[in-house]
Amino acid sequence: MIAALTASLALAACATAPPAADIPTVAAAPPAPANLSVAERDLTPQEKKVIVDAIAPSLREPGSAKYRWTKFPTVPPSDAVSYCATVDAKSPHAAYNGRQAYIVETNVVGGHITSAVMGLIAGGKDAAIVAGMCAQHGLDPNSAT
Repeated sequence: MIAALTASLALAACATAPPAADIPTVAAAPPAPANLSVAERDLTPQEKKVIVDAIAPSLREPGSAKYRWTKFPTVPPSDAVSYCATVDAKSPHAAYNGRQAYIVETNVVGGHITSAVMGLIAGGKDAAIVAGMCAQHGLDPNSAT
């Protein structure tokens, strides 16, 4: 499935449509119902660095990127947790410049993120693809602050 999405994004990168001002919402895949009893917390500076290191290779001029962060479960459900948020950055593909949604798979030890691997990042009209993947995990990159 990831290979198919990656291929779709590679083809979509050839489009010259201007990027959308905001990340579109996903109508086809509504977010999973939120469990109101799940406590959430801000990421630590070390956790943010782990995620930035996973995303930076996918950006052009990663040093100028502006990250927006979502909350993370205080008690993660497992040792492998998906995380979604957004970054304002230049993409190697001009149509994706600006706000881009991303999903990373994190490894958690002792309740904290110790490593992360890029799942998917996209901006413009293709940010809806990422938002849909995030929704499958009950996450919303549009909630990033």
